[in-house]
Amino acid sequence: MRFSEIPGQTDVKRVLVQTVHRQHIAHAQLFRGAEGSAALALALAYATFLNCENRAADAADSCGQCSSCQKIDKLIHPDLNFILPVTTTKAVAKDAVSSKFAGEWRSFVLENPYQGLNDWMQHIGADNKQGSISKEESLQLLKLVSLKAFEAQFKIVIIWLPELMHPAAANAVLKLLEEPPPATVFLLVSFSPEQLLPTIISRVQPVVVRPYAEPELTAFLRDEHQVPEVKARQIAQLVEGNLGAALAAREAAADNDYFTFFVEWMRQCYGYKVDLILSKTDEFQKMGRENQKEFLQFGLGILRKVLLFGIDAQLVPHLPASEQQFVAGFSRFVHPANADALTQEMNDAHYHIERNANPRMVFVDMSLRIAELLKMPV
Repeated sequence: MRFSEIPGQTDVKRVLVQTVHRQHIAHAQLFRGAEGSAALALALAYATFLNCENRAADAADSCGQCSSCQKIDKLIHPDLNFILPVTTTKAVAKDAVSSKFAGEWRSFVLENPYQGLNDWMQHIGADNKQGSISKEESLQLLKLVSLKAFEAQFKIVIIWLPELMHPAAANAVLKLLEEPPPATVFLLVSFSPEQLLPTIISRVQPVVVRPYAEPELTAFLRDEHQVPEVKARQIAQLVEGNLGAALAAREAAADNDYFTFFVEWMRQCYGYKVDLILSKTDEFQKMGRENQKEFLQFGLGILRKVLLFGIDAQLVPHLPASEQQFVAGFSRFVHPANADALTQEMNDAHYHIERNANPRMVFVDMSLRIAELLKMPV
């Protein structure tokens, strides 16, 4: 993976590149970001850059052409190793360790390097089991790092979600960080670094990976994945900086204009136009369950913007021009006195839809309650 393939994150990329050029490569680094962030992608791009065979003195990225780059791109480089949370499955009935899931991990990451733990568990067929990095994994890790690099300058060990390490595995990692093997670089990729041992935190160099802003996600989906502008903006609002969720939503996206639907619905609720609400209910039912849930999440995001705009317009600095008029006008009817109740209605509806409640009944009941709440005085 190349840095250029990862949207945004300019400052982080520049710092990572500079550490290599200045030969200030920390033996252990912690890429910390929320689920769906570019943390794993950046770690992979950094690993590729570290071992690039044609890296120029002023290069800002790996070449992508040398043997090392091509092998890492396919995740088959012998000096690129992964430690992952796993569990027993139908295919691996016992002694579940990362090496037994190498094929599944390759396909998982190459498909989308911005996915989360639940996506990984579903990918390997874990059903409802919890994934973890077991104490048996620590023995595999010790054997792994005892070997010299086969063909690259650095042996790279990427530990994905180290917060899920068994205490024995965590202690083994801590020992390795205290006495690092030569020419070995540990890249920890964590969604919840606060769950790591403080002693591990103190021995790694942090690399903070920020969430994506709505305009960044909108532009990425529009320009790189040819998602229509309106749909790209809807997805960006919905996922709250989660690039992995944005890509998943792109794949499953229907041609629903959630914003127009929401505006019309709110106007009907405020006017208490029951006949139009019933007609809107038919549209809601035709969406299908996943799109119904997605619409309700979108609606919650719009409500949040409306409330913030009513408090101070500067709290919503990147409001799309197409939404400004509605958000400004609707902010007179969404205020601290009714915002919690409005939010609760949509959350409850999402909960019931998720559990296969009748969507018509849920939508009508929610609409009538929202109609009452919108008339609530400030």
